[in-house]
Amino acid sequence: MSNTLSIVKCSTEPDLVGMASTLSTCSDSGEESGADFTATPSDSDSGISSVGLSESSGLDLIFLGSERPLVPCNDQPVKIIRDHLDAVRRDDQLDDAFYVADIGEVIRQFDRWSETLPTVYPHYAVKCNPDPLILRALAVMGAGFDCASKAEIAAVLDLGLNVDAPTRIVYANPCKAVSHLRYAASVGVRMMTFDNHDELYKIKRHHDADPQLILRILTDDSHSVCRFGAKFGASLSQVPSLLALAKQLDLPVIGISFHVGSGCGDARAYSDAISAARQAFDIASSMGIEMSLLDIGGGFPGSEVSAKTGVPFDEIAEVIRSSLAKLFPVSSGVKVISEPGRFFVSAAYTLAANVFARRIVPNPAGDDNQRTYMYYVNEGVYSSLNCIYFDHTIVHPKVLLKDGRFCHGAADDPEQKKYGCIIWGPTCDAMDLVKSDAVLPELDIDDWIYFDWMGAYTVAAASTFNGFAKCVVKWTNTEPDRLMI
Repeated sequence: MSNTLSIVKCSTEPDLVGMASTLSTCSDSGEESGADFTATPSDSDSGISSVGLSESSGLDLIFLGSERPLVPCNDQPVKIIRDHLDAVRRDDQLDDAFYVADIGEVIRQFDRWSETLPTVYPHYAVKCNPDPLILRALAVMGAGFDCASKAEIAAVLDLGLNVDAPTRIVYANPCKAVSHLRYAASVGVRMMTFDNHDELYKIKRHHDADPQLILRILTDDSHSVCRFGAKFGASLSQVPSLLALAKQLDLPVIGISFHVGSGCGDARAYSDAISAARQAFDIASSMGIEMSLLDIGGGFPGSEVSAKTGVPFDEIAEVIRSSLAKLFPVSSGVKVISEPGRFFVSAAYTLAANVFARRIVPNPAGDDNQRTYMYYVNEGVYSSLNCIYFDHTIVHPKVLLKDGRFCHGAADDPEQKKYGCIIWGPTCDAMDLVKSDAVLPELDIDDWIYFDWMGAYTVAAASTFNGFAKCVVKWTNTEPDRLMI
């Protein structure tokens, strides 16, 4: 299916579905009234099911190369979750795992970035979550894009933006396949990173559209959970020879980039990296090369505090602002860009999964109060929860539906007995382990659990291993007055 977005006029009001909710609730917290439109499953391979449009806007609906329109919805995510589970209970929906995603959260995070780092132009890391609705929303708000392949470049260009779209793309893969490099040249993508001599020769041979090169330097990523220094980045000692070769080949080097790694545990890593970039700029200047761009990479946490490192985004931003003001002030004329991914999308997704089987594990001493459970849920590490292995994510399952009661956002009951449990995914592979040390109330078959902060590095790498389908994504927009897409 093509991801090309086209706009058509909607002349009829869509059917209203899922309007009534019959589930009893544990807590009233978090539920708000909204439009009566509820997302419906899509027939498309992408699993996208709706786009946030105001109920009364009368604006265009968006189609994604499918005959089925995306349903306008600006309900609160918790209402969509509740309505969907109610439909499952009525057998109107399958009991498959599903996502509810809120484009409004992406909008709010973009606002937060603009307010906190106003001089740093974000280029969204498409690999984090390439959903076309996310790309379109960020494009409309003015973001650029960090692309690492032909397909990612095409995904951005297929949005149907104006003619400046290629200039909003940085091809931020220091080692590029020849066919991908030629494609970038053919569509006018000029900005790209490199970190070695052979890449310069390759670019000279295969990119004939006036490339603008960005030298990626090696920085200290020892404080990060996901480190990239072993694979990418030139040391400062290599900078002179790389710049000399670029000059010899008549390839303009316009700037410096770095990446401190994802899940950075020390905000000072950014100041150290910016200082190293300053040294690289000075080396270039001494060689008669005046550069005009600094790319400070990614690694920005997707929540207020990174779950594993505890470094708040605001602390990182303060260090960046201070370092830039000292070493790359606005008056220097150097444009500063970045490559945030999870920062924009992590909080936008909530994953709901059904408990379809369980095993009771007796206590060896015979103490029934100390028994443990194994729960088998219909989403695992071969699908959305691949982030556990690939992104080192620590997931925190919560009870969503128990004994017919809707428990999203319910306060923890200290009187309720809890048990240690192991949560397994649905496949036949014993590596499909979601969490080995969860603590939850006793659950039964057909109860549900949910996971917050599931928008980053989840759906992007999901597979259909063992024949289990990818999750449907049910979209809403809780900022309908801010952005119509």
